[in-house]
Amino acid sequence: MKKQAAVLGLLAGLAFAAPAEAADMSCEGKRFVFFPGGPEGGSFASIVYNGAVLAAEHTGCQVDYVWSDWNPAKMVQQFKEAIARRPDGIALMGHPGEAALGNLVDEARSKGIIVTTQNVDLPDSEGKYKADGMGYVGATLYQAGSFLGQGTVKTCGLKSGDEALVWGLLGQEARGQRTKGVIDALEAAGVKVSYLEISDSTNKDAATGTPVFASFAASHPGLKAVVTDHGALTATLGTYLRTAGKKPDEVCGAGFDLSAATAQGIEEGYIDVVLDQQPFLQGYLPIVQLYLTAKFGFAGMNVDTGAALITAGNIDMVAPLAAEAIR
Repeated sequence: MKKQAAVLGLLAGLAFAAPAEAADMSCEGKRFVFFPGGPEGGSFASIVYNGAVLAAEHTGCQVDYVWSDWNPAKMVQQFKEAIARRPDGIALMGHPGEAALGNLVDEARSKGIIVTTQNVDLPDSEGKYKADGMGYVGATLYQAGSFLGQGTVKTCGLKSGDEALVWGLLGQEARGQRTKGVIDALEAAGVKVSYLEISDSTNKDAATGTPVFASFAASHPGLKAVVTDHGALTATLGTYLRTAGKKPDEVCGAGFDLSAATAQGIEEGYIDVVLDQQPFLQGYLPIVQLYLTAKFGFAGMNVDTGAALITAGNIDMVAPLAAEAIR
């Protein structure tokens, strides 16, 4: 009985003991650099930015934003400049690829700077530095392209021998994997694929591609579908098709990324299927990654955000969020 009383006394003492001092969760003194990728105000980049801003508010971290116009060479130079500023962490888009960025990631890590990626991954660098907080938030590029390509065949009712235009970015080592996935899926279904590379000017400002598409459509009267491997171009599909004299559903439109303009294009019948890679998460989660690693030493997370196809059948569920630049 004495032993039992002693144990009960010990438990009672623990139950009423003063709680341990709460862990410091503050992000005070931490400074990060974040790449939204595109031009300031761009349809896709703005959603990425909104996610990062909300994460900065939730964590209390100081974040500087760098806009790159989707230009890989510019991203490389800006990454060099960001490293020179010696922040605690950098959230980078991997469009330039491992050959251009791998050594710079090494340099950043040698200076104690955490690096993580969004939208386009750097798998070799991630493998080296995952334990040091290097993760990835975005679609698995080739698989995402293949998924949309298959969805385009199904949604558009494409048959063997039908012609489709893929307007993409094969010229970019890493980013081009998504374009390749689209093409491979279409060709596997017997679709005849014509290809256009997105120019630097159209990459930066989708409206400049309007005469390019109009000229292509005029010389390809049998065109059945167009796939734009770029969020801003997808948002502009309605303009492209109207300018080319096409009526809703005359040419099946497909592409990537939801936005208010893309939702409107779906509702109007100019866009038939879109892969939503949830860019808001590509902004929010990398800031959380940098915070968790800088503060608590967490390893890198790898989150696939590109798993949903949006069509006229489900656009009503997400259109209000697209209007708020959240989806």
